[in-house]
Amino acid sequence: MAKDLAIVLSNGSVNSAVAAALANQKFRLVMLQAEIAPNPGSRTRAAYEQQVAFFKPYREHSMSMPFLQGMQPPGDPIVSDPRHPTPLGPQMLELLTLVSAAARFAGMYQAAAIYLGVRVGSNADALAQVTEYVQIWNELLQLPCNQPELELVVPLLELDPWQVIDVGFQANAPFDRTWSCVEETSDPCWACPGCRQREQAFMQAGKPDPLRVVRKV
Repeated sequence: MAKDLAIVLSNGSVNSAVAAALANQKFRLVMLQAEIAPNPGSRTRAAYEQQVAFFKPYREHSMSMPFLQGMQPPGDPIVSDPRHPTPLGPQMLELLTLVSAAARFAGMYQAAAIYLGVRVGSNADALAQVTEYVQIWNELLQLPCNQPELELVVPLLELDPWQVIDVGFQANAPFDRTWSCVEETSDPCWACPGCRQREQAFMQAGKPDPLRVVRKV
């Protein structure tokens, strides 16, 4: 096993950048992006490529997965709002497709770990459900890959958005190379749900958003 290699599922999001930064503290990276609807000019694709340039991984791959159209991309948080509970099972099954693809690369590179930036937060019920899924996935990954030490790592799982920002600053995550906006524009709209959540997270963490600073210069 290549104990110095880790697979990182990334989509250019804040969570992806922080997960990659944490993995980069212990491993050389193999970065993967799932292309649901291939668009070389998309902002998320550009953010992913900027993160690749920042981390300078051992290898990077794009996986064409058009059948995932409409599903959550890797690295995005699983939204758990106690006022509007939603079953997590279907969302976890969607993520399993991505984890399975990452496992294929882990086997090819004999990597020691797979990093996924999925986040649930402090909701106890949701956290317990997702933790159980991750434990089962770890068992499934280790057996067919014949890699008993292979581990699926979800370092952001218990964190709230502001805590992700705080951890990211400590790990030197490239926040200026992330994209949270739903719009395909040169600058974030700062009005969509993604932008509003991002803005609130940075404010609660008491940290400046480098993306806002860069755009204001």
